[in-house]
Amino acid sequence: MKYHILAFFLGFLLDLLFGDPYNLPHPIRLIGSLITKIEKWLLGENRQRNEKKELKNGMILVSIVLVTTVFITSLILAIAYRLHPYFGVVTETILTYYILAVKSLKAESMKVYRCLKEEGLEAARKAVSMIVGRDTAELEEEGVAKAAIETVAENTSDGVIAPMLYTALGGPVLGFFYKAVNTMDSMVGYKNDKYLYFGRAAAKLDDVVNYIPSRISAYLMILAAFLGGRSFHGRQAYKIYKRDHRKHASPNAAQTESVCAGALGVQLAGDASYFGKVVKKPYLGDALRKVEYEDIKRVNHLMYLTAWLGEILCLVVMIIITLVIERMG
Repeated sequence: MKYHILAFFLGFLLDLLFGDPYNLPHPIRLIGSLITKIEKWLLGENRQRNEKKELKNGMILVSIVLVTTVFITSLILAIAYRLHPYFGVVTETILTYYILAVKSLKAESMKVYRCLKEEGLEAARKAVSMIVGRDTAELEEEGVAKAAIETVAENTSDGVIAPMLYTALGGPVLGFFYKAVNTMDSMVGYKNDKYLYFGRAAAKLDDVVNYIPSRISAYLMILAAFLGGRSFHGRQAYKIYKRDHRKHASPNAAQTESVCAGALGVQLAGDASYFGKVVKKPYLGDALRKVEYEDIKRVNHLMYLTAWLGEILCLVVMIIITLVIERMG
C-alpha cells in the first residue's frame, strides 16, 4: 500500500510536469487502436441494420476491450513488482502518469486561447475542433471560447478526477479499466445512425462509472471556486450547481459544467451542432457577463485547483486506510 501511495503521488507530479508524451507510444492510443480494429470486425462497412445484433456486438466490444486492458495492465505490474519492489514503483508511477491528463488538458485548451488572442478566429476554430465533438466551422469568438471552457470543465471530471479516484482505489489496473470505458464512449458512444445501438453498452457503462466521480468532482470544484480568489464566485458556483446539474441528457455531463458556469458568472451549454444537425440543449448558469477568451485561462486555473484537491483527498484516504490496516495487523 505504501508503494501504491508513493507511485500515485509521483505519477500525478509527472503529469503536472510533462503532460502526455506525444512522441512515445501511449496506452490510451493503443486502446483506441484496439477499439477501432474490433469495431471494424464486428460492425463491418456494408451491413444491413439489425438492432439486436448491434447491441450484442457492442457488448462484445466492451467485454473484449476491458478484459484485454485489465489483463495486460495486471501482467505488467505483476512482472514489475516480482522483479523488484522499486522497479514496481517506477512502473506503477509511469502507468499512473499515463492515466491522468491535467497538463495536456490545459495545453490543448490554451492553444485555443492563444489563437483567439493572437492568430484570429479561423485558427481558433481549427484548434478547438481538435478537442470537441461539435461542429466548429460556424462558431463565433464567444462560441469558440465557450466550447473550450466546457471541454475543460467536463474533462475535469472525465480526464482528471474520475481516473484519479479509480487509480487511488484500485491502482493502474482499475485506472486503465476506467480509461478504456471512457475511450470507448468517446469513440462509439454517439446517438447517431451508426452507433445508436452498437455504442449503447459503452455509453451506458460510461454513465455508470462516472456517476459518483462526477459528483465528487463537482463538489471539489465548488471548493476550488471558494479557494481560487476573486476570479471565481464560490457561492454562485454552489447555487448554479444545485439548480442546473440535472439539465443535461447525460446524468453526469452537467455536474462540473454547471459549477464552472456559476464560478465564472457566465452562461454555458445551449444548442450545438453535431455532424450537421443542431442538438437542443438547455443553458447552464446565468449570463452575468459575456464569455471571453480570458475565461479559458480561468477555467484551467479552476481545473488545477480541483486536481490538487482531488489528489490531497485521495492521499489522505489512502494513508488513513494504510494506518488502519497496519493497526489491525
